[in-house]
Amino acid sequence: LKHRCPFCRHPMPKTKKENQKNRKKRVAVKDPVALRELGGEHYGKGDYSGAVPYLTEAAAFGDMYAHYSLSVMYGEGKGVEKDDEMA
Repeated sequence: LKHRCPFCRHPMPKTKKENQKNRKKRVAVKDPVALRELGGEHYGKGDYSGAVPYLTEAAAFGDMYAHYSLSVMYGEGKGVEKDDEMA
């Protein structure tokens, strides 16, 4: 598996464009890590409401980092209505 994507086993992308193309494929097949990464990218840009659907889906697949991110978002009311119970 040296220098291969652990998800699709193809060679690691060499360019940002190749990386984005591979991630789109992973998101399309509901890879929780790809969903979380995309949600995190939206979050990092300040697009909190855009991050919620990706993080929610990743959390539904059991991704603990997505669960944590959603907890913080609900606790702070970022992209969702503040809800201490959901936090």
